[in-house]
Amino acid sequence: MNVLHKYLVFVLLLLLWLPFRGGAQEYRLPEGEKSDKIKFQLVNNLIIIPIEVNGIELSFILDSGVRKPILFNLVDRDSITLNNVSEIAIQGLGSGEPIKALVSKGNIFKIKDIINEQQQLYVVLDKEMNFSPRLGIPIHGIIGYDLFRDFVVDINYHAQSLKLHDPRYYKAKPSKRDQRLPLSIIGKKSYVDGSVIMQDDREVPVKLLVDTGSGDALWLFRDLEKGLGVPEKNFHDYLGKGLNGHIFGRRTKIKGIKIGRFALNDVKAAFPDMESYAATANLGNRNGSVGGELLKRFNIVFNYSDNEIIIRKNGYFSAPFHYNMSGIDLQHNGVRYIAQKIKEARPATVGTSAYDFGNVQLIKEDVTRLSLVPEIVVSGIRVGSPADEAGLKEGDIILAINGKKIHRYKLQEVVKLLNEKEGKRIQVLIERYNRDLLFSFVLENVLK
Repeated sequence: MNVLHKYLVFVLLLLLWLPFRGGAQEYRLPEGEKSDKIKFQLVNNLIIIPIEVNGIELSFILDSGVRKPILFNLVDRDSITLNNVSEIAIQGLGSGEPIKALVSKGNIFKIKDIINEQQQLYVVLDKEMNFSPRLGIPIHGIIGYDLFRDFVVDINYHAQSLKLHDPRYYKAKPSKRDQRLPLSIIGKKSYVDGSVIMQDDREVPVKLLVDTGSGDALWLFRDLEKGLGVPEKNFHDYLGKGLNGHIFGRRTKIKGIKIGRFALNDVKAAFPDMESYAATANLGNRNGSVGGELLKRFNIVFNYSDNEIIIRKNGYFSAPFHYNMSGIDLQHNGVRYIAQKIKEARPATVGTSAYDFGNVQLIKEDVTRLSLVPEIVVSGIRVGSPADEAGLKEGDIILAINGKKIHRYKLQEVVKLLNEKEGKRIQVLIERYNRDLLFSFVLENVLK
């Protein structure tokens, strides 16, 4: 399973079949402004934007696969005021029962200079719905359709910025590098047509949900009559967590995908177990979804007003798809103390060797400093993977990888250290029951 993409899982994911309750609500730019530019963080292929909710700044994932904003994981906030609150039950991906949530109306959302004074939102009360540990940064919610409805959304993945245009004034500049494609808006979600090339060289036309809230590359639904069968080389894996439970499926790769005139080869794909969709509405003629690991290879303009998407390949286009070759999933697990030896300058005493600086003598002396650093733990091990065969276990605390102390790295950088190159030997120093243990294994691409 690939933490970098499973992560959260895309699955913040997908279909959140929330009831729509009307009421005038819209985002607006300041008077006289035609657009506004917002910087975002790209974390594990997901777009993270800052949004003020009733005066409190929170972090949201921009998720084109969600209808209404959803809040969760507010534990790092002392308080946040929500207006006009009532309780409901919602159903999402996963095989579990509907979960309890709150619906709140009339909230003030502010994104830089853009404001909506009547935003409806949902609050998931389940403490397990917390994606921050798997991303390594605080995440408080997801937002989608309302922004795509009110603006032309221009996403520059490479520059990590998005521009929100007033649709009344937006006019795309013609460019031979761009391709315009029809975008279907169904049930407040966007769909694009393309085709996938399976391992038997068959090219199969597909309709895909465009899901910026998925960290993975491509999900496909089994359909043997259509030619969408799981390739022979695959493995069963935990794909992520939806609102209603865990999602499992088969990870594999296909020969390629075509969207417009652009073609990508050796694409990572997953075939989710369809039980995960049993409680959702009819999927119609949808054949899967395309997520952040594939979308980030393009700069994309979403124009819901004109039912159009404009794509242009960027610097990520030719990058290889990431595979979890170690079999290790990681997450943050609070903080831990580490002891560090440092050199400290102190006044010299009689009889010591010291450096002279005028009338002041200084001596270099070893001292120990305690520091708080993030604790990164193994949150899962794929059965039969190199890490599993080496003896690593869920709950192990990662201390160092190939001699590099991991507290100096971001979570996604640690994941990269574990999966850099097929055939590379990895040495992992871990703590287990207050004992330091060293494990060694070789990275293996089981889909090759």
